[in-house]
Amino acid sequence: MSRNPVSRRSLLATGGAAALALGTLTAARPALAGTTEPPAVTPTEALRRLRNGNHRFVTGSSRHPHQSMAALQRLAAGQHPFAIIVGCADSRVAPEVLFDQGLGDLFDNRVAGNIVDDLLLGSVEFAVEEFHSPLIVVLGHERCGAVSATINAIRTGGTAPGHIGTIVESLRPVVEPLLDQPGDVVENSVQANVRAQVAGLVQRSHLIAERVDAGTLKVVGARYDLDTGTVTLVD
Repeated sequence: MSRNPVSRRSLLATGGAAALALGTLTAARPALAGTTEPPAVTPTEALRRLRNGNHRFVTGSSRHPHQSMAALQRLAAGQHPFAIIVGCADSRVAPEVLFDQGLGDLFDNRVAGNIVDDLLLGSVEFAVEEFHSPLIVVLGHERCGAVSATINAIRTGGTAPGHIGTIVESLRPVVEPLLDQPGDVVENSVQANVRAQVAGLVQRSHLIAERVDAGTLKVVGARYDLDTGTVTLVD
């Protein structure tokens, strides 16, 4: 779990209910850096920007920022993502869309079940070290197929085909203890998995833990609602 605990609440709580010749373009454009909006420098500001972006998405007022050719050219010289996302590979859970962000804003790490293995942890650490992004969000979502597949495999004693079994075995320690608990086992497992991945990021990485302790980085868990588009934090 994050060393900066956050109680469950809506990220919206304070937000209110053609083509160009590539050779010519490359030769002609100046070397520009940065984005149109300054990088967030605190975890609180980073979380605010995500919350406000999700509010725009949910209310149908998305701005689709930093998605123009001009933004692409500015970012060619370097990136400064203000948040690192550890999300599921589900096609319906695209961070730039649901948080209404654009090129250069988010450092995405997506895999089925939002599982933090050694390779993904290295990717997150790279962003922390290289870009000093102040926020990491582990983003799960309701009705997660990876979680459902794990529950089915455990209950039936079956095996998943091919390398899908690797996903199932990674989620098994989180899901198995919840099979006989009251409530919706998929939903309970989704949230438990988010908490487990948040905790793992801090416990397994001294690079992340040091910055969390210093207050320059926050690690939070969140859940995306497929029906409403709303993102809520998971304690």
